[in-house]
Amino acid sequence: MSIAIGERVPPAEFQIMTDDGPAKMSTSELFDGKKVVFFAVPGAFTPTCHANHLPGFLEHLDTIKEKGVDEVAVTTVNDVHVTNHWAQASNGAGKIHFLADGNAEFAKAAGMDIDLGVAGMGVRSKRYAMIVDDGVITALNVEDSPGQAVQSSAAAILKSL
Repeated sequence: MSIAIGERVPPAEFQIMTDDGPAKMSTSELFDGKKVVFFAVPGAFTPTCHANHLPGFLEHLDTIKEKGVDEVAVTTVNDVHVTNHWAQASNGAGKIHFLADGNAEFAKAAGMDIDLGVAGMGVRSKRYAMIVDDGVITALNVEDSPGQAVQSSAAAILKSL
C-alpha cells in the first residue's frame, strides 16, 4: 500500500555522504519539526532525473524556501557513492539533501517501489514529490510514468505550497 496525504512518513534510514564518509540519516532526523519538500527519482544520472527533475528543484530552491520550507531532499535507489557523485556533478551538494536508498528500503516501506527490470534497472523508486510537515504528508504528486517529471516537478510542488 502506498503512502497517502495525511499519513506519517514511514520510518527508515538513508545513507548520506559526510566529510567523514558514509553515514545514516533517519526519516525522523529529516522530517521531525520541519517542513520538507521531498522528491524521489528512479536513479541518479538517468536522463529525466538528471536533466529535468533535479535541475528544477535546484533552480527554484530559493523560491521554495521563501514559502516556509526548511529543507529540500531527493532520494534515489543508488548507493551512497553514486548518489554523492550525482550531488557533486549537479552542483546540488550542500544545497539539498541527497539521500541514498540503495536497497529501495524506503521506496518499499512507502509503497513507492517499481520494478524496472524490463529496462535493466531492477527495483527502483517511482518518481514523485511530496510536502511533509513535521513527518506528515500534506501533498503528494506521483508520476504515472517514471520517464515523466511533470506532476512531481518543482513547479507543481510550488503550486501546493
